[in-house]
Amino acid sequence: MKKPELLVTPVTINDILPLSEAGADAFVVGEQQFGLRLAGEFNREDVKKAIELAHSKGKKVYVAMNGIFHNEKMEKLADYLQFAASANADAIIFGDPAVLMTARESAPEMKLHWSTETLGTNWFSCNYWGKKGAKRSVLAREINMDAIVEIKENTEVEIEVQVHGMSCMFQSKRSLLGNYFEYQGKVMEIENRKMQKNMFLHDKERSNKYPVFEDANGTHIMSPNDICIIDELQEMLEANVDSFKIDGILKSSEYILAVTKLYRKAIDLFFEDPDLYDEQKDELLAAIEEIQPANRPLDTGFYFKETVY
Repeated sequence: MKKPELLVTPVTINDILPLSEAGADAFVVGEQQFGLRLAGEFNREDVKKAIELAHSKGKKVYVAMNGIFHNEKMEKLADYLQFAASANADAIIFGDPAVLMTARESAPEMKLHWSTETLGTNWFSCNYWGKKGAKRSVLAREINMDAIVEIKENTEVEIEVQVHGMSCMFQSKRSLLGNYFEYQGKVMEIENRKMQKNMFLHDKERSNKYPVFEDANGTHIMSPNDICIIDELQEMLEANVDSFKIDGILKSSEYILAVTKLYRKAIDLFFEDPDLYDEQKDELLAAIEEIQPANRPLDTGFYFKETVY
């Protein structure tokens, strides 16, 4: 068995060194014109600095280019890929095939991670994109533990799964919040709507509150609960899943740091002695529950949902 990479999404450049010390192995950074639902906005100077800081600690940095690119953005791809390559990024995260095609010409040595949010559901798709040049597949949040293990057993590429944080339920390219406020006669700039932590859609029937925000990629509605499987890692650790992701979107730097330390401890305990992990996993879950925001219940996502054919 090998230890999985612990992948974390920092909020600011100041998070890189503390998260590295806390046990993070890699980071996702980028800017919203290219990447989707990032925990923080990193301009080019920030990306370069993040890579320098991370590499100084032996960590990796992946630059997010997993947006959907319409024609007006196509001409920017080559330049940004060349920038990422010159900044020594360890990989590019992509979903749109346009990034893959552009990378072949503009940054042919760059490693690519395939991430389309919902399409990474089977090993055949993972291997298909592997043959096209992807070194890693990011699995969908909507598949269960059995499917993840099966995919890992049959893939020829690295596998990444999300183990903590919220996930996206809906995205529209339209400015739905802006249109709503304009309809009500209120003016609210996108900058003020972006990443608001106090904006929710309230479903009274299910007693759920869905975080909602708007940015350059449109409107995003997020899950009412946070995934947390710190006490259920053993099966994926035994299956040698390559990367565990902690998604810190809409969370504070302090929260992400604390969660990273706990997952680092969980992974290290298992590799020291699986029985130690088994003895302490409930305590690790309780520690996360103590710092969890009151409006963000924890659950296990789709990990233990039954697959229906």
